[in-house]
Amino acid sequence: MTLAFAPADAAALPLWLVQCDEIETWRAGLPETQQAWARAAGFGGGLGEALLLPGPDGAPAAAAAGYGTPAQRRRERFALAAAAGALPPGDYRLAAPLPAGTAEAESLGWLLAGYRFDRYRAGSEPPKPRRLVAPEGVDAARVERFAAGEALARDLVNTPAADMGPGALEAACAELAGQFGARMTVTRGEALAPANLPMIHAVGRAGPEEPRLVDMSWGETGPRLTLVGKGVCFDTGGLNLKPAQGMALMKKDMGGAATVLGLARMIMDAGWPVRLRVLIPAVENAGAGHAMRPGDILTSRKGLTVEINHTDAEGRLVLADALALADEEAPEIVVSMATLTGAARVAVGPDLAPFYTGSDGLARAPLDGGARLADPVWRMPFHDPYETMIEPGIADLDNAPSGGFAGSITAALFLRRFVEQAGAYAHFDIYGWQPKSAPGRPRGGAAQGARALFDALPGALGL
Repeated sequence: MTLAFAPADAAALPLWLVQCDEIETWRAGLPETQQAWARAAGFGGGLGEALLLPGPDGAPAAAAAGYGTPAQRRRERFALAAAAGALPPGDYRLAAPLPAGTAEAESLGWLLAGYRFDRYRAGSEPPKPRRLVAPEGVDAARVERFAAGEALARDLVNTPAADMGPGALEAACAELAGQFGARMTVTRGEALAPANLPMIHAVGRAGPEEPRLVDMSWGETGPRLTLVGKGVCFDTGGLNLKPAQGMALMKKDMGGAATVLGLARMIMDAGWPVRLRVLIPAVENAGAGHAMRPGDILTSRKGLTVEINHTDAEGRLVLADALALADEEAPEIVVSMATLTGAARVAVGPDLAPFYTGSDGLARAPLDGGARLADPVWRMPFHDPYETMIEPGIADLDNAPSGGFAGSITAALFLRRFVEQAGAYAHFDIYGWQPKSAPGRPRGGAAQGARALFDALPGALGL
C-alpha cells in the first residue's frame, strides 16, 4: 500500500477548513448560490463534516471540511483526517494555510486515513484514493516516510500469528533489508545456544517454529545506533497459560519488532549517516513438555542468572540477550521497544507510550517531537530503589517480581542491567494497538514512539 500525496500540479479541488465559530464568516465569502447550498446542506464545520460546493455548471468547484472547535481538536490527533473519509475520491488542495505548527501532523493524518488492512477480505478492491496536495511548507518526502513506516508496522501487527510467526517476521526483515541494501544474518534453533543466546532459545524452544535472532546492519560510517525489538509472534503465557481474554490480542506481542522495523525503514529511506543495527529476537512463547518452567534458572548471554517466577514474563528475557549483544559494540545509542507490560497500560492507557532513559538529553527531544508529530510519549523513571524488587536472592535477577507494584518500572530496570557500555539507552514499553477507530487511526496495529524517536535521534547522535 502506497500512502502518498497528490502531485503538486494535480487538478485538485480547493478544500476549505472551516471551524465551527467561523462558519458564518466563511459562508459569507462564498458566491450566493454556494451560500444557499451550504446552508441547505446544514454544514456547520463540525469534525468529520464534509461538503462539496457546486460551480455554475453544477460540477464540484470546491470542498469544505469541518475543523470543529479547539476542544474537539484537542481530543483528536488528526483533526483533518476526520473529514478525509467523508469526502468523495479525488484530489484536493488546501485553500488556506493550516494553523501554525499543525501542517506536518495534519498532512500525515490525511495520508494515514487512507490505510487499509484488507488482506483477508474476500474480493476486496482497493478503495479509490482521496489525495491531498502537500500543503505549502510541508516536506512531502518526510511525511510520506512517516506514513510508510507506520503502514509497515501496522501490517505486521495486524497479520495473525498463523501467517506472522518467527519465520514470516524474519522474511519481513529480509524484504526490508533487500529494499535498502542492508546486511542480515539469522541465528536459529539449536544454533542459539553455541551462539550464547540462551534465553532466546529457552523462551522459544517449545514453539511450533524455531526461535531465532535476526541481526540486520546498514550504513558504513557514522555513530552507531542499535534498535532492539521484541518479536514474540504469539504469547500463550507458556506454562503459566494466559486466560482466553488475555490471549486474544497476543498476535500484537511482536509490536516492538514491528515498530522498530518501521523506524528503521524511516532512517534508511532518509539516508542518515549512521551505522544502524536492528536486532529482532523472534519467538513464540508456547506451552509444551520442553517449555521453560516456573522456578527454572537461566543463565543469560551477559552471565547474569535469572529465576523464572512466571513464564508469561518472557519478553524481557529475549530482549536481555539481544541487548547484551548490542551492548558489546558500545554503540552511541541503544533503543529497545516492546509490548512488555500490562502495568504500562494501567499507568498511562493505550494512547501514550511510556519510555525510560537515564539520559536527560535523549529524554527531552522525544517529548517535544512526539507532541508536534501526533506521536505522544511520556517519560517514566528508572527508580533505583526498586532494584531490590528484581533481585530474588537465589539468582541474580527475577523475571517477575511478586507484589504487583511498579511492573513497568521493574521491567525497565531488569533490561537496564544488560546495557552498560552504550553511550545512552532508552526503553519504550508500548501497547502497539489502537483499541477503537479514530481519525487516521483505524482499530488495529499501531506504531508508537517511532516518529518521536525519528525526530529526536539526529540531535542525540550529533547528526
